[in-house]
Amino acid sequence: MIEPILEVRDLHVRFPVRRNLLGRTTVENHAVSGVDLALVPGETLALVGESGCGKTTLGRTIVGAQKATSGAVIFDGKVLTSMPERERAPYRRQIRMVFQDPFSSLNPRFTLRQIIGDPLVATGEARGSELEDRIAEMMRRVGLSPDYMDRYPHAFSGGQRQRVNIARALIVNPRLVVADEPVSALDVSVRAQILNLLRELQAEFGLTYLFISHDLSVVENLADRVAVMYFGRIVELADTASLYDAPRHPYTEALMSAVPIPDPALKGRGGRILLPDELPDPSNPPPGCAFARRCRYAEAGRCDTGEIPLEHGTRCVRREELDLQGIVGAPS
Repeated sequence: MIEPILEVRDLHVRFPVRRNLLGRTTVENHAVSGVDLALVPGETLALVGESGCGKTTLGRTIVGAQKATSGAVIFDGKVLTSMPERERAPYRRQIRMVFQDPFSSLNPRFTLRQIIGDPLVATGEARGSELEDRIAEMMRRVGLSPDYMDRYPHAFSGGQRQRVNIARALIVNPRLVVADEPVSALDVSVRAQILNLLRELQAEFGLTYLFISHDLSVVENLADRVAVMYFGRIVELADTASLYDAPRHPYTEALMSAVPIPDPALKGRGGRILLPDELPDPSNPPPGCAFARRCRYAEAGRCDTGEIPLEHGTRCVRREELDLQGIVGAPS
């Protein structure tokens, strides 16, 4: 058994919405609810789901940008969530994040030299000619000319800015990279280039990726495993081939039906599953399956009561009978 580099155990993140006169929280939104995950070194785990499901909050909590309400984030055997800030500092070099928006994530007042080299300066890892050499080498590695070192972000396209983001994340030789929808803001023609770059860098530096996306078509050829998130919970977890061949949760099935099929001969296969926009209230989570009110297979008295655990890779009380009937994952 390979020891995981990252473990997330029963992680909860809640945000206060309303406080009383004494300043105590009376209403709070449940952004992440009881998430369990594990990544082994060198793998890519894709975290997918619609906007607002808690993907980015989970990623930010893992890197330490967001504080957990309860639960644990364990990196290389060390519990980061209970670690004092001064002791956690060395781990910030080993866990880095690539942000979604290549425009707002770069300071327009800084040159590329300052942006990419800032992590090295902050950690005191390099200075002078060594700092210059490492910035130039990383720029070359992500496909940027070192001649651009003294230019500002406004002079570059979205794809080039995302390469700067990647260079900044990798300059301190991290072991884990959380990529938060790194291609969603880019043109379709540029997405493949960035995805190929991420794959090449992973092979070269031995990186482990948590790749966050709302688009299942983006992660199909990149991820080893896929975790599907809905309403702050993981509702399905499987290796990529199995999930794409036969999704086991009705929400995954709906996401799969929304993936565009470029082959005209296959277009329309299975039909698009349209979900009603009756999202649960995050400040008042419903009992049972949070997806029940939008699920076409939901059964009153079973799906809307009690706690539904993640078993056999899916959080669905009807998984066995739906599998036997050949419903979930089959063309409708």
